[in-house]
Amino acid sequence: MASIFSKIVAGEIPSYRVAETEKFYAFLDINPLKKGHTLVIPKQETDYYFDLSDEDLAGMQIFARIIAKAIQKAFPCRKVGMAVLGLEVPHAHIHLVPMESERDMLFSNPKLQLSPEEFQAIAAKIRANIEL
Repeated sequence: MASIFSKIVAGEIPSYRVAETEKFYAFLDINPLKKGHTLVIPKQETDYYFDLSDEDLAGMQIFARIIAKAIQKAFPCRKVGMAVLGLEVPHAHIHLVPMESERDMLFSNPKLQLSPEEFQAIAAKIRANIEL
């Protein structure tokens, strides 16, 4: 059975798309820690991040860097944190979260409750800052 992320890539489940390439897809986390919290995934479903091929692992990191730079421009912060957890969804993914302190990366923190319009505006703001 396809993961929820594979269904997002296939367009079966809507998402707030930030960017995509032939191999990778970036979209807003719907339970964000901070405004700009974005997920980066390979389009090909692979459960475990470290099971990706060397080429895909490197490509995903480069794609994530492009997205992180756009997040930092759209939502000025000290740094954009990166986390690879991967237990909640069986599809490799990277969390990119704007940070002022390491506490901003605590996944036990309360999640933001945002309207569809807020999500759309956040995604558009990040997209406007992407330099491919």
